[in-house]
Formats: sequence, C-alpha cells, structure tokens
Amino acid sequence: MLALVFGAVRTRAAQMLTILVLTMLAAAVAAAGPWYGFAAVGDAAGAYLTTAPAAQRTVTVANRVDVRDDPRARLDRFVQESRAGLPAGLADGVGGMLWPVSTRSGAAAVSMPVAYRDGFCDHVRIEGACPSADREVAITRETAQRLGIGVGDVLPTQTTSADGPLGLRVVGLYAITDPAGTYWNNSMFRGGGVLDPGFTTPAVFAHNDLRTPNMAYDAVVPDAMLRGDGGLDLAAEISAADRRLGSSQLRLTTRAGPLAEAIARDRFTILNGVLTTGVQLLILTWFAVGLAGWYTSRDRRADAALLKLRGVGRFGRLRLAWGQHLVPLTGGVLLGAPAGYLLARLLAGPVPVSADRDLAVLASAAAVAAVLIGGLIVLAAVETVVLGRPVAVLLRPAGTERGAWRPAVADLLLLVVAAAAIYQARSDGPDDGLGPAAPALVALAVGLILARLLGRAADRGGGAALRAGRLRTGLTALRFSRAPGTDRVLTLLVVAVALFLTAAGGWGAEAEARRERSGTELGASRVLTVEAANRTALLHAVRGADPGGREAMAAVHNRDDDIEILEVDTARLAAVTGWRPEYGPAGALPSAVAADGRPTAPPVTGDRLTLTARRDGPAELALVLRLQHEATGLPVTVPFGTLRAGAQTVSAPVTGCAAAPGCRIVRWELTTPPGPEGRVGAPPAGTTVSVLGLRLGDTGPAVLDGAALGDIARWRAGTGGAALDVTAGDGALRMAADSTSAGQDQVGVEAWAADTPLPLPALLAGAPPADWQEGEALLTAYGEPAPVQVSAVVAALPRLGRAGLIIDLDAARRIAAETDPGGAYQVWLAAGARPGIVADLTAAGLTVTADDTVTAHTARLGAQAPAVAVRFGLIAGTAALLLAAATVAVGATVDRRSLAEQFAALRDQGLSRRVAVTTGWAGAAALILAGLLGGLLAALLAVHVTGRTVPRFADGWAVLDPPDPLNPVTTVLALVAALAVLGLTAWAALSPLLRALRAGEGRR
Repeated sequence: MLALVFGAVRTRAAQMLTILVLTMLAAAVAAAGPWYGFAAVGDAAGAYLTTAPAAQRTVTVANRVDVRDDPRARLDRFVQESRAGLPAGLADGVGGMLWPVSTRSGAAAVSMPVAYRDGFCDHVRIEGACPSADREVAITRETAQRLGIGVGDVLPTQTTSADGPLGLRVVGLYAITDPAGTYWNNSMFRGGGVLDPGFTTPAVFAHNDLRTPNMAYDAVVPDAMLRGDGGLDLAAEISAADRRLGSSQLRLTTRAGPLAEAIARDRFTILNGVLTTGVQLLILTWFAVGLAGWYTSRDRRADAALLKLRGVGRFGRLRLAWGQHLVPLTGGVLLGAPAGYLLARLLAGPVPVSADRDLAVLASAAAVAAVLIGGLIVLAAVETVVLGRPVAVLLRPAGTERGAWRPAVADLLLLVVAAAAIYQARSDGPDDGLGPAAPALVALAVGLILARLLGRAADRGGGAALRAGRLRTGLTALRFSRAPGTDRVLTLLVVAVALFLTAAGGWGAEAEARRERSGTELGASRVLTVEAANRTALLHAVRGADPGGREAMAAVHNRDDDIEILEVDTARLAAVTGWRPEYGPAGALPSAVAADGRPTAPPVTGDRLTLTARRDGPAELALVLRLQHEATGLPVTVPFGTLRAGAQTVSAPVTGCAAAPGCRIVRWELTTPPGPEGRVGAPPAGTTVSVLGLRLGDTGPAVLDGAALGDIARWRAGTGGAALDVTAGDGALRMAADSTSAGQDQVGVEAWAADTPLPLPALLAGAPPADWQEGEALLTAYGEPAPVQVSAVVAALPRLGRAGLIIDLDAARRIAAETDPGGAYQVWLAAGARPGIVADLTAAGLTVTADDTVTAHTARLGAQAPAVAVRFGLIAGTAALLLAAATVAVGATVDRRSLAEQFAALRDQGLSRRVAVTTGWAGAAALILAGLLGGLLAALLAVHVTGRTVPRFADGWAVLDPPDPLNPVTTVLALVAALAVLGLTAWAALSPLLRALRAGEGRR
C-alpha cells in the first residue's frame, strides 16, 4: 500500500505540490498567529508602560502624623506600616513629610511648604550644600528671588509658637533634575503655590509649628504587576491593600488601576483579533484544500474504478486516497510551521513574558494540528463522496453537475447561514460578536450569488454567441459555465479578494486614523515638554528663540480649573499647528491683548521710581505698586509707604527691573499702613488717592503720564470680592474704598492695569461647566476670577479633544501675574522648524524634559490594539489571496489535459489558432476578473451593510470621525496587487497549454 501511495504521488506531482503549497501557507499563518499575538501583547504593554506618566506607576500612602517626640523614628514607623499594608512585590518606596509655614513676600504674607524626603539630594542639582544638620534648608532659586534671600541667609518665617522662630538657614539652591520621574510624582512635594517647598532635615519637624506634618510613602508598581503576569489582578490587590491601610487610618491613592485596565483591555483586543482572523483563514484553508482535493480527484476516478473492479473494499480505497493526501499535507505542515514561527519572530519579535511564551507555543501547535487534521477530514469527506459512486460513473469524464439539486441546496443553506450571521454582526456592532467576520460573511453571500448568476448568464450567452458566429466569446463563456468546479473557485476568489482588500484598505485607514489622532493629541508636529519658572519666562524664551513666530509656540496645559484649559500664543496658533476643520475657523480665537496692541505703559527699566500723588481724606493709606519682569516673570514690589494728606512726590527703590526688557505694571494696591506683624487691610471709606504721574528716577522719562492715567480703558478694579472704586479722568487715576470692602482684609484693594480685555475670548469644546450654566463663566485657577466669553463652540480642540477650553497664554499670564496656576509647560514646533530651534530654546533658559513627535506617537499607537490586529489581518488577507491563487493553479493544471484534447478536436474542425489561444487564456481571465470585481463589491457592501468602520481604539478615543474604512489609495493598490498575483499564477499554470496551441500542437 505504501508503494502505491508514493507511486500515485510521483505520478500526480503537480497536483500534490499545489496541495503542499496550500497547506504550507495555512500552517505558516497558523503557527505565526499565536506567537505574533502574544509577542504583540508584550510590546503593547511595554508601549503603555514606557509612555505612562509616573502617577500611573506609583502608589501613595499618606496621613497626618504627630512627630513631636522623634520625627525620624516616627517617619520610619510610618514607612514600615505602609509597606506592611501594600501588596507584596512592590519596590521599596520613598518616605517624606511636609507642613507649610508662613513667610512674607514683600508686604504680602504667603505660605511656604517645609519638607523632608528620603533621597532628596540624589534627585536635585544643588548650588551650595545639601541640608544635613538641624535648621538647614534648601530652596529653589525662584523662591529665593521672591523672598529676596540667598545662601547663608535665614528664611523669614512667622510664628506664634512658644518654640520661637524656626530659624532655617539657607545652605543651597536646588533644581529638580528628573521632574517626570517617579520620585517627584507626588505633587505634595512639587509645590504648586506661590513658593516652592524648602527641604530640610527630619529634626526640624520637632518644632511646634511643624509637629503634625503630612507624611507620605510612595512606591513604584513593578511592570509585572501592571501587566497582570501570572493572572494577578492589580485592582483586587489595591482594593485589599486599601482596606488593610484604612484600618490603620492610612489613605491609599493610586492611578495605576486605569493603566492596568488599559493593558488588559489591549491584551484582549489583540488576542481576540488574531483569533478571529485566524479562524476565518483556517475555514478558508479547509475550503481551498477540499476544492483542490475535488479537482485532483478527477485523475483518481479511474484508479477508484479499477480498485472496485478488483474487489478492494471501501476502507482500502479510502486509505489509498487518503494516503496520497497525507504526504503533501504533512510536508506542508513541516515546512510551513517553522516558516510561520520565523515570520512571527521577524514581525513581532520575542514574547517577553515566560508564561505567555508557553501559551504561544501550545496555541501554535494546536493551530497547526487543526490545519493538518481539518485538512485530512475535509479530503476524506471529498474522497468518500467520489469513491461511493458506481464504477460506470467513475469511468465517465467528470461533468458540470448542472441541474443537480444537492449543490443548489448547499448554496441555499450557506446563504441562509451567511444572512443570519450578517444580521447578528450588524446587531453586535462592527467590533463585537460576529462583527469582525462581517466582510467574509458578506463575501460568501456575494460569491455564491455571483457564481450562480454568472454561470447561467455565461451558459445562455455562450450559446447565443456561437450561433452568432462570435467564437471567442462563445467558447470562453461556455468554458466558464460548463467547466466543473468553476462556481466554487469563483466563490473562493470572491471571499479571498474581499478579505485581502478589506485587510489592505483597513490597514491604510487604521494608519491614517493613528496619524490623525497623534496630530490631535499632540497639537503640533513636534511638542517639547519643558521646565520654566513661570508662564512669562516660557513665553519670553519661545518668542526670543523664534522672533518670526512661524516655528515655535508656547503653550500650557492646565488641569487645575473646573474645565481643562489649553493656553496658547494665539498669534502663532495657525502657523504652528495643523489646524483641522473640527477646531472651528482658524481666526475664531482673537488675540487677547489690549485693543491698541501695546501695554498700559512703557516697561520699567530703572532702579528707582518717583510717584506724584494726592491723598484726600482723613485716613492714612499705604500705596504699593506691583511689577512683573517681562523675561523672568518674577514679581517686583515697589512700596511708596504711607501717603500724607494732600499732594506729594514720593520716591522708592526698584529691585529686579534693570535687566531688559524690564518690568510691566501689574496693579496698584491701596491698603492701610502695615501693622506690627506686617498685616494690612482694606482702605476705609471716605479717603481717596489720586495718582498724578510716575517716572523713572527723579527726573527720568515718564512711565505713566496724564494721558495714560486718565484713560479709564487702561485700568480696572479686581474681579473678586468687593472691588475698589477705580475712576480715571483729568490726567489722574483715582482709587477709593468701596463701602462694602472697608475694613476687610485684602478685599477690594487692587487697581489692575487693563492690558488684557475682559472677558477673555475662548474656544469651547463640549459642554461648559455646570457653574457656567447657572451663573457667570469664570476661570478660578488664575488668582482672581477671570470672566470668559466663548467666541465659538467647536467639535474638538487640539490636545483637549471633545471637552476643554482654549484661551490666550499672554492674557492668562497677565491675569495670573505672580500667582502660579500650575499646568504642563510645552513648546509646540511647526513641521518646518529648523534643527537648531531646540538648542535655542535651551539657551533661552528652558529645560526640555520630554520630546514627542507625531511620527513617534503614531508608532506607539501602532504597537497597541487595534493596529496589531489590523496588521495580522493584512498577513492573513495576503495568505487568503495566495490560497485562492494556488486553488486557481490547481484548477488550471487539472483542466490542462482535457482542454488540450478539446482544442485539438476543434482545430481539426477548422478552429483558427488565434481563436484557440485566446479562448485558452480568456476563460481563466474571466474567472479572475469576476473574482476581483466580486471581491471589491463584497468589501464595499460589508462597509454599508454592517456599518463597518476603522476598528475603535482600545482606550475608546473617538475625538475625530474615523476615516473611510477602505482607504482609497491602499484599496486600489491592493486590487492591482491581487490582479498581478492571480494573473501570474494562472499564466504560469496555463503557459504549457498556450505554448502548445501557439505551436499548432493539438496535444501535449
């Protein structure tokens, strides 16, 4: 029997080679799928972990603790309690404590956090020494400038404690070296107020003012826990830890849960997509193998009849036929499985997690076994049908089975199943349930219907063409309609082409969706995250590095208000960003600067100011002028002291405005004279101060003349609380107490320079905050409340998505003045920005902490779902096209001998050589063209019938409308590629026949 099997294989080498190729393709994809999926899962998790902010990779335990006896020992005990309550496996964390003290910045009382943290000196750059002894402290340079102190000075603090002043001596000025790292993740130690924290030693917290600090312990969550290795449920672990810590009155906070959920969601999406695509290809493989087996069974009909005549039983005949298929199937598996593994390693790399690696190997082995066993079962079914026929039928040439009822019933059942599945897929949605299989189901229905319709049309049209004398058309049509198995090959072609076009078009559309998302999430072609002292310093540095305004734009992403805010340099917005129609008209956000385009007054650049003023009324009042340096953003206070009654000229020193470009006037403050502790109050009613002039030095140029002081458009009262009465005219600015503010502390004491029009123009995406719907639209993160006027409501905004607000950065920094509203400082770069722009920004004083581009962001999204599943779909679609091409080759090879005999008979009857050659290739060409057009029709119908779109992003991002799921360019290119593959395959299979016909031979 074994000799007979190998003899049959050698005799039918071409047919066996085709089945081997079919099996090899299927086995390669089957082996590649699981490995590709699990490797992609590891890469996707790595992409999430690499880009996740530190807040999503840490857990924090906090509580307020009494440390009067021994601060260091109490902190150590707090750290031990925190570690005991947290999940096992966390890395060693960092402990620290913090409490604010009161100090003074000029005449104003401000709060400054005093902190200790383990390892502080390893994560900062210090000018001077690191605090190591009792009462030593390190502060930032910005804090030192605001307080007017330096290294060696004592930090001025206010206390009512019996322990007396803290007496902290500044030994160093620190700057954070890794602001985006996990060490500085805890915002408690980053500040966010007017003054940055000062870091000292634990012993300082024994002082009565600091004896009940807030303690915090921050630990990093390992990557393995975030990935969920070993089936670990991080959410359950965090919940259990929260209960344990809560019993000890400790609070646990973390944002690691959403990150772990995103990784798990991506894992499911990738593996499910690979599984769905693999199952579709496996079914298509079985169909192709069965069709190839049916084609090659024609050559075995005579063998089967001879075995029957010799008395060989059914099982013996089946074993001989099955043995012929076992050789190419086994060979295909042995060749395809290693090739698939190498392909997966090439495309996706190794599987990083050992447990996933074991699963990948088992799943690949199971998939390859399914290809082999399923193929054997399908071929056994085909052989059973063939071998069960009578000897007389087996000895006759195979016919077309036209009019047979069994194929018609089978087609009807398949159509019913496809229709039901399409309905279910439409109900489930394009990405759920049977949704991913919708293109194959629609293609199956289109292929079955098209094969039936074209078969009947070709049968009738061919006869009519022959009667009319059009031999080429008639013979081609009759060959198409009467060749056995043509309808099944056409159905397979339609399904394979539809899968390939859908996969290729979807791949192009998904890449386009990632690019568009990246551009929207970043806002510009390249975005730098930077460290700057404040908004003014950021804006000045960017404008200095790019004076033309075409390459760089300063921006601040502020999440500290009731609505997410993006502050941008409006004048540069359209030039730097890729403005989309969803963002509204490019000019919808006007420049939020003064209507005349210039500040209230020339900048203050000297070291002394002379004020001309008049006080009317009985009460003594103090007048203070607040300035802000236009390069550093640091506040400068100019106290003119207590004004006497009547007209007077007062001179006061100015410190910090001599350097270019000088200082701008922020506001006047009219208060009661400072008390013993430096406290001031609102001016009493009945007293007015008129500012008549302000000049540099004693005899220098005017900073504020009568025209500027008497223009009410240049001045405004504060927007919070009871406002100071501010009037202007006759060359003077007049300030008087409002009756409702008299005697109240710091309420109604400011007269602001109106260098920014209010309300602020803004672009709004989404619904406004609830408070805006019930009252005035106000932003509260900028010191005093800032009213807002929405210029336009748009569908989406860059970086903010479908919910947020864009305002002008220059206006925001003028309103905030010395207040630090927080936010992420950024520099957006245009696509054509020169290579040296980053160096120029660094030279201007900015520290770049992160650098991201649309290309890099798109690549990161490409490592996550659904991009990974879409790419595997393209691999499977290509394999499906190759399966169809191999099946076409099988049919052409098997039909080659019978066609040669038919053409020889027709040539003997007078058929010309040209007509014979044309008919020889036209039948295959018609089949391929019908399959291509049917596949294209099926792909288009799948989009409209099932509502198919570009696969949704795994995190649910849906700010922009998705692009067309069949990208026109890639779809057309895929159609051309399919035509080339199928055409070349058919030409290679038919070339011996065509050569024989051209040579005038009737037979091979």
